[in-house]
Amino acid sequence: MHEPASGLVYAVYYPALAAVGIPANVIAIVILSRGKCGLSKCITYYLVGMAASDLLVVITGVILNRIVGIYFPDSYMSITPICSLKILLIYASRDISVWLTVAFTFDRFVAICCQRLKTKYCRKETAAIVVWTVSVLSCLQNIPWYFKFEALYIINDVPWYCHTKSSFYTAHLWVIFSSFNCIATPFLPFFLILLLNGVTVRYIVVTNRARKALRHNRRQENSSDPELANRKKSIILLFTISSSFILLWMTFIIHFLYYRITNTYSYTGYDDPVFILQEVGYMLLLLSCCSNTCIYAATQHKFREELKNSVTYPLAQVVKFLKY
Repeated sequence: MHEPASGLVYAVYYPALAAVGIPANVIAIVILSRGKCGLSKCITYYLVGMAASDLLVVITGVILNRIVGIYFPDSYMSITPICSLKILLIYASRDISVWLTVAFTFDRFVAICCQRLKTKYCRKETAAIVVWTVSVLSCLQNIPWYFKFEALYIINDVPWYCHTKSSFYTAHLWVIFSSFNCIATPFLPFFLILLLNGVTVRYIVVTNRARKALRHNRRQENSSDPELANRKKSIILLFTISSSFILLWMTFIIHFLYYRITNTYSYTGYDDPVFILQEVGYMLLLLSCCSNTCIYAATQHKFREELKNSVTYPLAQVVKFLKY
């Protein structure tokens, strides 16, 4: 993830991703922070945290790593200490984004399936604790990445580039750390999201049948049910975010399993199918940092209204000024 490939596709894709990802996440943070989207404060806090972490992924993983690596390969970002710090930040921001998605999924699971725990857990204060805890632990967990690399060249006593130490593949501590890191992201999040969504779906199906049967017995089948309507909105938001995460990470996981099973750590060139699979996995992984804003716009009517107002208001002021 820290060795960008050259080529027209990559040179166009990553700047386009940054051009969309940065304003999209900034707009999402601003709109959600205003609290006018009809979402609870708990959900809003999670979504703002996810948008902020996604913004960090765009800055570190797309701009500082991919774009700088492609267009400015010999810049000061390639000095070994700076390069190592950059890679640490890439992995930390990625883990924060992933685990906040898991935390949001768990929060919605509690809100829907655990009514007794809902009032105690699904609060803004709890969301704040979870978001900051995930952020701090993700940063601490990824500190060892800084010590994974050594200088490839030393020019005028200045170490350049990040070259993986040979001990990384043989030393027991590095093997344990690498295995733990791989389990922590993305396999455990994958398992938890699938498990929580599966249990949530089962609970919703059972309770919806019970409510419809009860309402039918009371001959209220033609009247609206606000509980079912609110539950439907939460489910749409939950499953679109979770599905997006799973689909956009799938290619990365397939490549990871392949090179770990086959011990393939080098490629014949940019035309190597395994190398292409790796790069496609990274491209989709980084794309996931821009997808949440599109999900908000597609699933939340009030968010679309706020987005529309944020776009039309400045234009209206410009027109008003020109008329004046």
